[in-house]
Amino acid sequence: MFLTITICLLALVALNFLLLFFSCSKTTKVTTSESKKPVVIRPTLTKVLSEETLAPTGS
Repeated sequence: MFLTITICLLALVALNFLLLFFSCSKTTKVTTSESKKPVVIRPTLTKVLSEETLAPTGS
């Protein structure tokens, strides 16, 4: 009984690996050239200068 269960499990695992191997899509890796790279636009950060309130001097 244990031998039958072991053989069935091993057969199912082997079938799973075969299906996994043959179902993978065979795609070729395309190298991107310099002109096809996306342009990254980084926003320029500006520091807002807060106006200092001056104390009244009376003059």
